[in-house]
Amino acid sequence: MAADQDNRPTITIAVQDLVTSGALDVMKERSNVGSRIFYSIFESLIDYDRQDPKLPRKPFLATSWKQIDDKTIELKLRQGVKFHNGETMTADDVVFTFSPERFGLLPEQIEAAKNGKDTFINKQTGVEGKVPPPEVAKAYIQSWPLLDHVEKVDDSTVRFVAKQPDPTFLYRIASYGSEIYSQKAYRDAKSWTALAQMPVGTGPYKVTKFQDHNILELEAFDDYWGTRPPIKKLRFVVVPEVASRVNGLLSGQYDFITDVPPDQIALIEKEKGYEVTGGPIANHRLMVFDKNNGVMKNPLIRQAITHAIDRQMIVDQLWGGRTVVPAGLQWDYYGDMFVKGWTPPAYDLDLAKKLLKEAGYKGEPIVMRVLNNYYTNQVATAQINAESFRQIGLNIDFQMKENWAQIMDPTNNRAIRDWSNSASYPDPVASIVSQHCQNGGQQQSGEWTNAEFNKLCTVLETSMNHDDRKAAFKRMLEIAEREDPAYTVLYQNAIFYGKRKDIAWKWSPLQSMDFRAENFSIKPAN
Repeated sequence: MAADQDNRPTITIAVQDLVTSGALDVMKERSNVGSRIFYSIFESLIDYDRQDPKLPRKPFLATSWKQIDDKTIELKLRQGVKFHNGETMTADDVVFTFSPERFGLLPEQIEAAKNGKDTFINKQTGVEGKVPPPEVAKAYIQSWPLLDHVEKVDDSTVRFVAKQPDPTFLYRIASYGSEIYSQKAYRDAKSWTALAQMPVGTGPYKVTKFQDHNILELEAFDDYWGTRPPIKKLRFVVVPEVASRVNGLLSGQYDFITDVPPDQIALIEKEKGYEVTGGPIANHRLMVFDKNNGVMKNPLIRQAITHAIDRQMIVDQLWGGRTVVPAGLQWDYYGDMFVKGWTPPAYDLDLAKKLLKEAGYKGEPIVMRVLNNYYTNQVATAQINAESFRQIGLNIDFQMKENWAQIMDPTNNRAIRDWSNSASYPDPVASIVSQHCQNGGQQQSGEWTNAEFNKLCTVLETSMNHDDRKAAFKRMLEIAEREDPAYTVLYQNAIFYGKRKDIAWKWSPLQSMDFRAENFSIKPAN
């Protein structure tokens, strides 16, 4: 037998989707489905213990860090880290990762984008650079509103410097969107799109093939700084239909499948050699409102909708009690920032009807847009809610859509849509600010705004006074979930994975699928 024979397995995972943006770039692809694949490709300076519900931080590409002053954090970089292109990671790569050029914020880039160009010439250096899509700059502003710059101290030391004290500064360094990129790979790429489809990271697996809405293939990166990757080839294949995913798993075509509905768990587990793992994740399913169209301008209409949803019935009937109705848009790992005693609006059809009467509702149509099971049980949940809304007298125009662009289209009386919100670090800023304040997705899409709420966003995001921040968060929940509803939380999302029983692997509430040696092995046959 040849000494260099590679007996590591090829592992195939059937997913309902790969990415929603057509790009493998963490600042362009801001989705649940992207979260699970990026962890194999990219790495940040600091990580979280992804199985611990309290999300304690741990070293990753940085081995240590310290607070220099109230606006500066210094990090020591791990030595010997290689990018997939063979280059060694240095402080220059970290500085570039958080530079204005990386996010399309240089004046020359902005001008080039206006003229429809995908390259520009940096006036300071004379070097040609890329022009990313405008969504990248928006994501950066959302992720790093108080970052002034990142500076190099020496080849293995960097400092993150804030414009002003930031209560979540260290959290952000460990959050989704802070993965380190290779400056040389950026320079060598023909275009931003070319790099976004064949990205270069430091993770245990490198991209070798990507076809949007079809397949993503990763191969072991044997120069990985950690333990040798245990899988030779990792294949993510798109299989939208649940039945096809389940049948493919049980026939041996797939080693893992994602997004198993609870009603399929028993079917999988009765077959010898297969099991289901998973549970509630750090993501809540929402119904989002556009308050700018028709009768939705009246908060009483939106309040009525929130009281017409039987959340516990949905959890019991569609999820078999395997998840929960959360206390609004917050998670237990917020610690002392968690607003105790907070509950979602009560299921009360009489109150909902009373609110509609007070609003003077006269049967005007209300558009409700839904995707075809991007989320597990998405269509069934929407159908239950639409029927409940009709019971209180609402004229619901139920519309199935093919993609997120159609869901988000601001025309044609957009009123109600599906969404979900995650919290990638243990502070309310991670969710309610990132997704519902001025730079968040809902206000950026023009669906909702509230002057008092926006002032409190600033307090929550910038104040270093804990009591002021906690009071602001509580009041924000009161406004956005009760008084002037921006959204309503349905339930805590859950993901269940079907897999071969002989594979030892742990799922993460952060949605990432970890295939490092510490989290993957094949049990020996009995």
